[in-house]
Amino acid sequence: MSLRIALILGSTRPGRRGDQIAAWALEAARAHGGAEYELIDLADHNLGNLDEPGNPNLQQYQHDHTRTWGALVDSFDGYVFLVPEYNHSYPGALKNALDYVYREWNDKAAGIISYGGWVSGARAAEALRLVLAELQVATVRAQPTISTHPSFHTGTFVPQEGLDTAVGGMLDQVIAWSGALRGVREARARTAAAA
Repeated sequence: MSLRIALILGSTRPGRRGDQIAAWALEAARAHGGAEYELIDLADHNLGNLDEPGNPNLQQYQHDHTRTWGALVDSFDGYVFLVPEYNHSYPGALKNALDYVYREWNDKAAGIISYGGWVSGARAAEALRLVLAELQVATVRAQPTISTHPSFHTGTFVPQEGLDTAVGGMLDQVIAWSGALRGVREARARTAAAA
């Protein structure tokens, strides 16, 4: 069975630029190959502020939107987060989406494509890495960054030279780690079934 990688657009802000970046990244990923890719736009999921009363580690969800979100997250072997930088960090909508579930993220791999002004979203990516580590998501080293100043000088996203190569290198790492961690999840499931 081929690997499934989700590209998660981490901004729900009206007028965001991320949708153009996400459309380009999805096309680039599919051209790269090595896995099946799907775009998850957080704006399409009506999560609202975290409203589950229990610890997500227990998976005792009270709401259909949480169960639906959990099943979607769980269905992937790895992720690529498309994350803008807002005030030296990543958007609250993404943090909220991460916090809804826990085990569904565990033992998966992730890459990050950050975008923003002067530092191209690098601070948002570093803040995101801390949270992903707590969710037991292994982030890869390669981290493509996009400066919005030159990339949107016409108002429409124009990838800068070398971005496709950087994204391809990151995807190679995500694919390799996702495959390895699938084995970890399968071994864990076998151990639990034997117990």
